[in-house]
Amino acid sequence: MTDAVLDRPPQPAPPGGHVTASGEVDWVKIFLGFGGMVIGQFMAILDIQIVASSLSQIQAGVGASADEISWVQTIYLLAEVVIIPLTAYLTKMWGTRPVYVAAAAGFILTSILTGLSTSIEMMIFTRALQGLAAGAMIPAVFATAMTVFPPEKRVMANVTVGLIVTLAPTVGPTIGGHLTEALNWRWLFFVNIPPGLLVMFLVGRYGDFDKGDPSLAKGIDWFGLAVMTMFLLSMQYVIEEGSGEGWFDDDLILWLSVTAAITGAVFIWRQLTYRQPIVSLKPFTDRNFTIGFIMNAVSGMSLFGGTFILPLFLGQIRRFSAAEVGTTMLVSGLVMFMTAPVAGRFIRLVDPRIPLVVGFGLAAYGVGLGVHVTADWGFWEFAALQAIRGVGVMIAMIAAQQLSVSTLPPSMMKDASGLVNLVRNVGGAVGLAVLTTILTDQTAVHLSELSARVSVSSLQGQEMLQNLTAMMDAQGLMNPEGAARKFLGMALRRDAAVLGFADGFYFLAAGCAVASVLGLLASPAKTPPGPPGDGGGH
Repeated sequence: MTDAVLDRPPQPAPPGGHVTASGEVDWVKIFLGFGGMVIGQFMAILDIQIVASSLSQIQAGVGASADEISWVQTIYLLAEVVIIPLTAYLTKMWGTRPVYVAAAAGFILTSILTGLSTSIEMMIFTRALQGLAAGAMIPAVFATAMTVFPPEKRVMANVTVGLIVTLAPTVGPTIGGHLTEALNWRWLFFVNIPPGLLVMFLVGRYGDFDKGDPSLAKGIDWFGLAVMTMFLLSMQYVIEEGSGEGWFDDDLILWLSVTAAITGAVFIWRQLTYRQPIVSLKPFTDRNFTIGFIMNAVSGMSLFGGTFILPLFLGQIRRFSAAEVGTTMLVSGLVMFMTAPVAGRFIRLVDPRIPLVVGFGLAAYGVGLGVHVTADWGFWEFAALQAIRGVGVMIAMIAAQQLSVSTLPPSMMKDASGLVNLVRNVGGAVGLAVLTTILTDQTAVHLSELSARVSVSSLQGQEMLQNLTAMMDAQGLMNPEGAARKFLGMALRRDAAVLGFADGFYFLAAGCAVASVLGLLASPAKTPPGPPGDGGGH
């Protein structure tokens, strides 16, 4: 560099190789490196749901039982939840680039091994390793967006991250269903190889955004790490499997709940007292972060809950194929994709509390339309629900992410990002567990109520049974009365299930409505114009 360049005041530019010889910020390199990280994050989140529409094919391919096959998704989420909060410490110790490139390489290798699985035991093991690699790629993207880009560009970077977080799980079942139909289920994992190699190249070549602090390796809190692992694994397992095992009626769920409560308390105490905590809890001293933390839990619940309940209804009630479900769900993805740029501009121009209230309010209204669901609802009926919900979730998620870090110093960004991504996953898992319980319990309640109304001892029930028997007799069936009773039973179970789904939509809408009101408690402070070059507090 020339003396003239050296004499210039320091610019708010990212560290390491992103300044040209003339002293200007090289945005091409920054966007290439950040773009590589975004692709990696998309792959990591996509793989949570990409197997959702192909579990029966995978089950047949590896000879798994109905109980075992659910672990293909569960173990991936368990591994992700453990590694996400730890990633902040690893990137502070080694730097973002080496951690991300190593995670991408591990993701490629474990994807290949998962695709080659010949038994359910092998698949569960490799999916656990795949989840660890994937989890390490998720939180670093948001932290980089908030520290590398200057204040005026952070919202658009946040929009990109929000789009990936919302779009990936939404299109996952669609992509997975079509891949399995066109090729076979193994390509659900082999498809990760080309983009994974691209991620390694882009991040390895252009992702030099910060420097690590190797001295952090000397005081690693192994006890804190062990307690955190026990806490998160126990909690996530209880959330994932509790509804299917009858919650505390099952001894394993009961003892794991006790374990999660004890280790959770010990973990918080350890992080507050140890000189070099694995996960810093300092961001919770900021009111906006705490409110944003709660809102990210609700947004995760709405995002994953909506992605769970819609395909389930279309498959169980309407008997849609995987391709038809994917086509119907595509509405959400398209709406979110088109909303993202507008949402970013809207959030940047107004008081940050406004998009929180508007976003969660729209999400509540959109999901609330499902309260009136009937057995005849199909593509067009769900299109309006998905469109309104998609706009609301997109605005709410970006606004919640922005709120979480809007008043934090750059030194806390990495820890804050890990916590935000963790609570979004946990919120999603809680949402799925509650929805599963609601669908099971409320369907049983509604079935009991409907059966009591049309009992054969009632005039209404007798009249309905007589009409059905006459209809079956007209069709020439051997046992028209038996066929009529069977048809009536099926109709009652279907109607009860539809009412159960309506209760599920009500739960999601209520959660979003509460979050909308909570948004009013946020501070109106904008993102502080701190030096974005700070790699994250080490």
